[in-house]
Amino acid sequence: MLLIIAAVAGLAWTTGLLQFAGPVDENEAAAANAAASYEAAIADPASGPSAIDYDRIDRRLKQLMERPTMVGLAVGIVENGQIRFLQGYGETIAGGGDRVTVDTVFRWASLSKGVAGDMVALFAHENRLSLRDPLNRWSSTLRLPGGAEASATVADLLSHQLGLFGHAQDSKLEDNLDPRILRLQLSTLNSICPPGQCHAYQNVAFDAASEIVERLTGRPYRDVVRERLFLPLGMSSASMTRAELLAARSWARPHTGGRNSRPVEVTEPYYRVPAAGGVNSSIKDLALWMRAQMGLVPEVLPQAMLATVQTPRVPTPVENRRRRRQAERIGNSAYGLGWRIYDYAGHRVIGHRGGVRGYRSLILFDPARRSGVVALWNSSAVQPGGIEFEVMDMVYGLPFRDWLELDRAGDSPPVEEPTEANETASPDEAG
Repeated sequence: MLLIIAAVAGLAWTTGLLQFAGPVDENEAAAANAAASYEAAIADPASGPSAIDYDRIDRRLKQLMERPTMVGLAVGIVENGQIRFLQGYGETIAGGGDRVTVDTVFRWASLSKGVAGDMVALFAHENRLSLRDPLNRWSSTLRLPGGAEASATVADLLSHQLGLFGHAQDSKLEDNLDPRILRLQLSTLNSICPPGQCHAYQNVAFDAASEIVERLTGRPYRDVVRERLFLPLGMSSASMTRAELLAARSWARPHTGGRNSRPVEVTEPYYRVPAAGGVNSSIKDLALWMRAQMGLVPEVLPQAMLATVQTPRVPTPVENRRRRRQAERIGNSAYGLGWRIYDYAGHRVIGHRGGVRGYRSLILFDPARRSGVVALWNSSAVQPGGIEFEVMDMVYGLPFRDWLELDRAGDSPPVEEPTEANETASPDEAG
């Protein structure tokens, strides 16, 4: 079994002490909290047998990295509530020689929506707003066809039930137009259903969640999220701006090709809708985030609040079509508040995927078994998505399937599937 976590935790402590020596400040406190969070979350080497064959997972991921479509990849696995596997593969920049580590920062893309869902639901849990409140009570820029912002609710926003067609205004966002203006212009579009009656995925409109938080607190969304979520969970690498990504000690450059390609520019548009696609972090912090979603840090994310965001609110048939190659495992799918909910071979699992130019991401976990997987990579390859199925099959003791598609003949990539945020939008840029 591959157990690298103890060494990682020791490095986290040592690095924190070296980097933050000096006067006590917020960064020093954050580093100390991060070290403590990892120490509490990592598996004891003598923690007992595992349902997951970590050596096999490692071998298959190394085999995956031999594919020309890959540049860099980071994977984390939580089993029985403990982080049992963290590993980086490949390079931060194709041909550059700088290796991806568990501290390398990537973009989360649409995994950011779970942060927004949790943040707003946490304030609802504290009775500072209601999920049934009309959107025009909290958002200053969101306007819907026919004035429906007066009837659409906060819950409708977070579950993509605004009555708009999918990805409304995304192309204009990618042309660098101001998302606040684009939200005002949503009123000029044709609705496809009354709010609360159908699901259609959004980015520009979804970012009204950041306005809700800002209006409620009088502070920038990213500051509130950092104070209420990231820092208490020990997520010291997590951030929400392009500048913070580029300033990271190790960060993965985006590639739209594979290891024979050159990196592309880190673009700004989806940082302008931070609730929809603005988060950056290392795989270590994403693993901590997943662990908290399992109810293991109730002082930060109470179980009742997690139940609210992880409760199905609307069926998502498009998601079933998107996962048609995994129909053997994925049954019904639905959307909660910033999170997707699946029937996985009879088990209830929670997850999301994301894609933004040059980056992809995934999270999938079973909150009852407190087990799941996260992955971040810096290319447009779709093959790494199979890792969530290979891990969860091991969790449930299901027969092996080559979900990573490593055993087929030839080296051609699998058929492209849309990411979480580009089901109908541009394949090059999606939050």
